Amino acid sequence: MLNKVFLIGNLGRDPEIRSTQSGQPVANFSLATNRRWTDRNGQRQEQTEWHNVVCFGRQAEVAGQYLQKGRQIFVEGRIQTRSWDDRQTGEKRYRTEILCDNFQMLGQRGDHDSGGGAGYSAGGGDDEPDYGGPAAGGPAGSGPAGGGDADADAGGEADAGGEADDDDIPF
Repeated sequence: MLNKVFLIGNLGRDPEIRSTQSGQPVANFSLATNRRWTDRNGQRQEQTEWHNVVCFGRQAEVAGQYLQKGRQIFVEGRIQTRSWDDRQTGEKRYRTEILCDNFQMLGQRGDHDSGGGAGYSAGGGDDEPDYGGPAAGGPAGSGPAGGGDADADAGGEADAGGEADDDDIPF
């Protein structure tokens, strides 16, 4: 069996950084992918799909430091669906996520929509702990974030101020 995902999209929000109970960093962010086609009537159509992405360890630290809303990235990972009982309503809740094995920033610094760029890969694997979401009794608000705001500008440019020098980038 194979569970492998490759996505190219734009960040819908800045990464949210948390830590597991053992202190391992975890980054969560939404990624928008677009599909374009022409319908039977010759009209161009577009559909945006939102993905919830989770990074662990050093990769989460790099995501928190260098990724920002609007940035185009390539993500490689696997799909996982978590479930838990909502504390307030008692209903069974589900969240499908992309557990990121590695990601690559596309475009040049300050240019979030063109090719090129730098990447970061972390070993990943199947040994990531439950990172303190609602099923593990994590902080309130660590449950489903809705996969991104429908009004988020998936193709927007992020602010290029505060760019790092070449010496500051760890890869």
